[in-house]
Amino acid sequence: MGLTREQLLLEYSRCMKNTPYALKTYLQTYDNTQSRYVPLELFPDQVNLVEDYESYNENIALKYRQAGVSTVTAAWASKRLVFASKQRPEKVLIIANKLDTAVEMANKIRGFTEQWPAWVGVSFSPDKNAARHFKLTNGCEVKAVATSKDALRGYSPTMLIFDEAAYIEADGDFWAACMASLSTGGKVVVVSTPNGYDPIYYEIYEQANRGMNDFKITEMYWYRDPRYTKDLYLVKTDEIIHYLLNREEYTADRIVDFSGRDPYERNYDELKAYFDLGYKPCSSWFEAMVKKLKYDKRKVSQELECNFLGSGDNVFDSNLIKNITDNMIKEPINKMMGGGLWIWKEPEMGHRYIMGVDVSRGDSEDYSTFQIYDFDERDQVAEYIGKLPPDVLAEIAYKWGNMYNCFIVVDITGGMGVATARKLQELGYKDLYVDGVDFGNKWKYDPKAAEKIPGINFNNKRVQIIAALEEGLRHGLKVHSSRLLNEMNTFVYINGRPDHMKGQHDDLIMSLAMAVYVSDSSFSQLTKVTQQAKTMLESWQVTSYDPPKEQYFNPAMPNTQYKTNIAYQNQPTQKDYQDYLWVFGGYKRW
Repeated sequence: MGLTREQLLLEYSRCMKNTPYALKTYLQTYDNTQSRYVPLELFPDQVNLVEDYESYNENIALKYRQAGVSTVTAAWASKRLVFASKQRPEKVLIIANKLDTAVEMANKIRGFTEQWPAWVGVSFSPDKNAARHFKLTNGCEVKAVATSKDALRGYSPTMLIFDEAAYIEADGDFWAACMASLSTGGKVVVVSTPNGYDPIYYEIYEQANRGMNDFKITEMYWYRDPRYTKDLYLVKTDEIIHYLLNREEYTADRIVDFSGRDPYERNYDELKAYFDLGYKPCSSWFEAMVKKLKYDKRKVSQELECNFLGSGDNVFDSNLIKNITDNMIKEPINKMMGGGLWIWKEPEMGHRYIMGVDVSRGDSEDYSTFQIYDFDERDQVAEYIGKLPPDVLAEIAYKWGNMYNCFIVVDITGGMGVATARKLQELGYKDLYVDGVDFGNKWKYDPKAAEKIPGINFNNKRVQIIAALEEGLRHGLKVHSSRLLNEMNTFVYINGRPDHMKGQHDDLIMSLAMAVYVSDSSFSQLTKVTQQAKTMLESWQVTSYDPPKEQYFNPAMPNTQYKTNIAYQNQPTQKDYQDYLWVFGGYKRW
């Protein structure tokens, strides 16, 4: 039965004012579980999302996989398009890391646009009707693009939609250009699952949490989705995957059943109180999803738990980062050089210190840094970061190296650190690391040793050096710098290589990693050499004039038997040479 003109006007007005009603009444979505189209029913979190889109110009949605956020966002965008006036048409620009991802969102908007009833009076324009760019008869249009510096060229949007924003590979300049395109007004929607501490999505979210921007955060968690929580229960555990793999270890008193309660009427403040006590949510849907993700903690954190920490390809484990954040980070006892130099401990007599120096040109995006590491206490004691020319950095390193009596290692990769290393030599600094010196054979003459440039070629040993730092942090190495922690949060594997995210830095990591690597390799070798020298001296020392009780043995002569009454006082015996032959580069005879 058709509606009268008066009824159509009332319905049109109702749809304009009540977007959730309009979406639920006129749109459908395909349900894979039923293999058919069903009405677009919105559960409470989705209603909140739509209302936030309507009320705020800048929105960021934190979502889990299969939350339906992309679908709801596309439905909302289609409603904005068909109800826009010709005098103020909407121009939607969809941006994603890949063009296919952006086009997929555009196709969802197209599909919902086709479903609106004829009385809205809007259809597709024949002038532009391609998958990646289409127009409507009221002047509205939708364009899908991949991230690039030319993404905004020739197009002035009134609405920006960033789909899977955490995976967009771009820097702050790209984001600034996007926001500038809306300077005359418009809406921006940022949608994604977390991907570690990425430079766009995470930074927007974090700044919004701290009130540093105008973005409205809409958080969506799977345990509030009625579709997936009919049999919801909570488990007291440090790690939900551990529970799923070791159920037999968990007694009934560690499980709270919520399955008998209506998912639409649950008290989520009560759930949060349990979470604060160490409980984790679970359901049959969650279990099935974890199984599909092969019990991968990073994937579960990323796809289901909406955690930034542990969701990216971070080099440093999320539990390690959390331990550093909660238990190690502290303010320095002193800040110098305009806040560039932080000191946590003054030098202590008898302690061995290593300084790692990472050198930049002084006028580039990278910073020059050094870290001072207490080898005996396994502790970070001082840190510098700034933009200095290599020779000036050498003078600063010289001063603080002498203050702590440091063994200094300089990164000479690419030649930039060569100037710093040579300047340290010119200043008369003696304790410099030279790559390639065999500390296990300290007495071996190397005619080319004097020609070697002090320092280490970081890139040649990048994986080993970073692995040494990671292992040290897992085994008691203490770090205190919040600046260092920020770099660790954005230090990830890129094509299998540990590196910083685009737009981020890793200079503090590099300088500390070099210090730890050299301490683990060279200092341990030096300790062994010291022990060898001590053993050698003790073996040469005359401690007794009693005739030897064992046969005299000369390793340079044939194995001839001598009588025990020959007066070779305190000569080494065969057993001595068997026990101490390693001092002379041989092998112990067992």
